[in-house]
Amino acid sequence: MPVASHEPNATDVPRQAAWWVRRSYPEVDFGGFSRCDGMVHFLSRVHALLPSAGTVLDVGCGRGQHGEDRCAYRRDLGDLRGDARRVIGIDVDRDAAVNPLLDEFRRIEDVRRWPIEDRSVDLAVSMSVLEHVPDPVGFFDEARRVLKPGGVLCLRTPNRWSYPAVAARLIPNRLHARVAAQAQGDRKEEDVFPTVYRCNTAGAIRRQCRRTGLACCVYAIEGEPSYLQFSPLLYRVFAALHPLTPSFLRTTLLLFARRPVDA
Repeated sequence: MPVASHEPNATDVPRQAAWWVRRSYPEVDFGGFSRCDGMVHFLSRVHALLPSAGTVLDVGCGRGQHGEDRCAYRRDLGDLRGDARRVIGIDVDRDAAVNPLLDEFRRIEDVRRWPIEDRSVDLAVSMSVLEHVPDPVGFFDEARRVLKPGGVLCLRTPNRWSYPAVAARLIPNRLHARVAAQAQGDRKEEDVFPTVYRCNTAGAIRRQCRRTGLACCVYAIEGEPSYLQFSPLLYRVFAALHPLTPSFLRTTLLLFARRPVDA
């Protein structure tokens, strides 16, 4: 019986980047994600913290672009719903109401007060949001307010000292959507928003957690050089250098913080 060779399809790797992604990370042929996939890393830990029942809050939920991920495994990880779990999404953008991964959407009318009750959330998740927040003090105050005692905040955001963030600060915000769409290939312009990077270092995040009384773990990870998909040469060079990147220059910061049970 002949054995069919496996060739990644559109659900595994974006076709326009497939050959150089596969050359740098051959394991994408086996599951559609690399050994250093930042989203898989983050969401795997989120799932380890998910309550079997209760309320999950998606802060800055967006329109649900994770549901369009070409990697089926990442796509499934991005769905936090469950039989006894309720996922509420909040966002300033009314277009986020179409997000298919939510049980309920609530629009943020006033960023100083999220439309969520005090001490009502078991787990809050925030992905690629903090870099857009002009008032991080208010953000962390609201996160603490809505978490139940023992509730957890999971946050993923760019490190302001990484090369993508430095480049983003050099490029006017009005051009971010166009540049990101061209650089990443499969990034849609409607999913790119102005950045301010007011709290995008590990130290700044730790200070906000200490101020609000959240017990936290903050660390930096390095994923694939996805912002360089426009150049096979640069992509492969940076993929080779990434394992050598010091922590303060790594592209992504992860926060896992818990509101104390007695607070």
